[in-house]
Amino acid sequence: MATPKTVAFHTLGCKLNYSETSAIARQFEGAGYAAVKFQDGANIYVINTCSVTDFADRKCRKIVRQALRHSPDAFVVVTGCYAQLKPEEISEIPGVDLVLGAAEKFRILDYVDDISKAPGKGMVNAGEIKEANVFTNAFSFGDRTRSFLKVQDGCDYKCTFCTIPLARGKSRSDEVANVVKNAQKIADLGVKEIVLTGVNIGDFGNGTAVIEGERPKKEAMFIDLIKELDNVEGVERFRISSIEPNLLTTEIIEFVAQSKRFVPHFHIPLQSGNNKQLRQMRRRYKRELYVERVAKIKELMPHCCIGVDVIVGFPGETNEDFLETYNFINELDITYLHVFTYSERPNTPANEMENPVPVHIRRERNEMLRILSEKKKRHFYSQYIGQTRTALFEVSKNKDLMNGFTDNYLKIELPYNPEMINELGQVRLGAINEKGNFEATLVETINV
Repeated sequence: MATPKTVAFHTLGCKLNYSETSAIARQFEGAGYAAVKFQDGANIYVINTCSVTDFADRKCRKIVRQALRHSPDAFVVVTGCYAQLKPEEISEIPGVDLVLGAAEKFRILDYVDDISKAPGKGMVNAGEIKEANVFTNAFSFGDRTRSFLKVQDGCDYKCTFCTIPLARGKSRSDEVANVVKNAQKIADLGVKEIVLTGVNIGDFGNGTAVIEGERPKKEAMFIDLIKELDNVEGVERFRISSIEPNLLTTEIIEFVAQSKRFVPHFHIPLQSGNNKQLRQMRRRYKRELYVERVAKIKELMPHCCIGVDVIVGFPGETNEDFLETYNFINELDITYLHVFTYSERPNTPANEMENPVPVHIRRERNEMLRILSEKKKRHFYSQYIGQTRTALFEVSKNKDLMNGFTDNYLKIELPYNPEMINELGQVRLGAINEKGNFEATLVETINV
């Protein structure tokens, strides 16, 4: 019997990319390929890219070089958002054999199933975006504790800083029945937690923004989806990866508050804490709406973890503008920040705006918000010292420890117990260690 060809994968960027890489990997495995670790050397390398920042672009080049160090004769495929936006640029990276855009990424096998017949170095197939609805088996699997499930793709929003609509096309969604079917498949694999992913998942079932109190004439919306998922047996937890504040309706918040399986954890992009920048970014809300959403969440779920995305250094952001954002966030009852330093992106309106912020000032503002984020997180954690909460246990990089997350996303550490991996248990939260995690003690296991 011939030795099977080997394939290795590397994913850059968001949780949505991870779900799609796993779907591609299962296609290869179904065709008889053996998946190996990236560092072990493979016949084929598939690199699924992101292009949110210039850093992501540079990272792609670095990963290609690493792949060729592990396997100099490997066939290297680059796909994903960066591949859709800059296919010719990628094709010129030494060692890249094939560049596939957004619609072609799920057809990689058509190109590389027989490498001897594969096209020459640097072939590009990343033309016009086709609104490909690839949702079958679009979930990650490998870490048995958690799976990322794709429910939506693309975006109809026109934020002035963002290239994602250019890379992924219009907003489109899976059908509720198929999402439920995929969730049940994940449950059957023994996974205890599912994270719902997409480019703009609150837009599920609809191509335009939801107005509070109104329902578009569509068969299903995001609220309908999560109500159905709440009944999937075998999955103990669902998390919502990220949802726009204008799409996070009161109905959704109220449902999560009384849900059987959706945990008290929201990640809500803010991007700026002043309305001038929000208007220039073409965001679909004012900061006053953001305050209302946070207040509603905390009213119903005081223990809820809330993560926030913020961009610093957007063109025209003055010191006064930044301080307004800083003070606004400082007053918000949120848990942590994901801080992004603005970077110029070709073919976006923001790239043409006047008064760019000097790079060193962007970095200073980033650092200020990162410190604020750490203070916010420490304050949130400190409220739970000595309490008992339910955690899901997973493997740690330290072989003597295992990690876990509580329902409200508190990270814990405790001595390694192989029988507890991928299990739920009640833990008592002790001191917060130097890494910012709880030192926890197992109180009792939970049989589910």
